[in-house]
Amino acid sequence: MNIENTQSQMRKGIFEFCILSVIRRGEAYPSDIVEEMRAAGLQILEGTLYPLLTRLKNADMLTYRWVESNSGPPRKYFSLTEKGEAFYQELEQTWNELSNGVNALAKKNDQPLNN
Repeated sequence: MNIENTQSQMRKGIFEFCILSVIRRGEAYPSDIVEEMRAAGLQILEGTLYPLLTRLKNADMLTYRWVESNSGPPRKYFSLTEKGEAFYQELEQTWNELSNGVNALAKKNDQPLNN
């Protein structure tokens, strides 16, 4: 097995939740999302982020507005819709269940199985 592939798949599985977590705090510009995720130790490329943002927008989870920029083209700032907030709540519940379960199993690694 290739560990890099497995690690990549694990990361990709949580990116939507992480992206929505950032946007949930307020309007976000894509490069700000990338910076926040990198600061948290999660590596994401803009080439990965933009398709996720587009998919979330097309699913009515996100909306955006254009903001004029003095230093270049207008910027697209994303925010959650009501549907996106509800989706986030479901993802958060799922994340909590998964992380609690995984942590419980990982802590048992030091204990022998009872046969």
